[in-house]
Amino acid sequence: KPGEKLSYKMKYGFFTAAEANIRVEESPIKFGGQPAYHIIAEGKTAGTFDVFYKVRNRYESYVDKTTLLPYFYAENRRESSYRHTDKVTFDHEKKIITAAKGTFPFTGKVFDFVSASYFMRCIDVSKLHNGQKLDVQYFLEDGIHTMNITYVGKEKVSCSMGTFNCLKFSPTIIPGRIFRKDSKLYLWITDDNNRIPVKA
Repeated sequence: KPGEKLSYKMKYGFFTAAEANIRVEESPIKFGGQPAYHIIAEGKTAGTFDVFYKVRNRYESYVDKTTLLPYFYAENRRESSYRHTDKVTFDHEKKIITAAKGTFPFTGKVFDFVSASYFMRCIDVSKLHNGQKLDVQYFLEDGIHTMNITYVGKEKVSCSMGTFNCLKFSPTIIPGRIFRKDSKLYLWITDDNNRIPVKA
């Protein structure tokens, strides 16, 4: 809900390589007369990493308060010499996404990367069993992709804020510059009504 703010540090060994902040606000803009949430995610490199490979990324999503489906998504990525901006409009009635690279028809529910994260935090996990897979569609840059997420089980996780009972998930990753083909990604989310991601 509005007022939630999550702050993260990304470590490379003992060093803080980057920092990220995600916050939820009331949207000053209504969409079709409907009030919305405004979710802002910002990430930047830190310390010596900022000298050699500066990153300044900002992602914004305006979502329906009930369904968490996005109305509008914007991103501004600055990664060293790389630049990318996009403004994306979702029409869930006509099933059309309009972005910088054109229009994209879709079926089912489609999110942007930010709203997909919040939607997945709100799913009913009471009937999940170990190994069960969940699929979520999201739009990014040039098209609609499907992320497959496997529920691994429950674990206790300790971090700087304490020890938490967590739900453990393993999202699929796209091999490329960052991840090798055989890489695994794990995400721990508090097993309570807040569903706060505490470790990845």
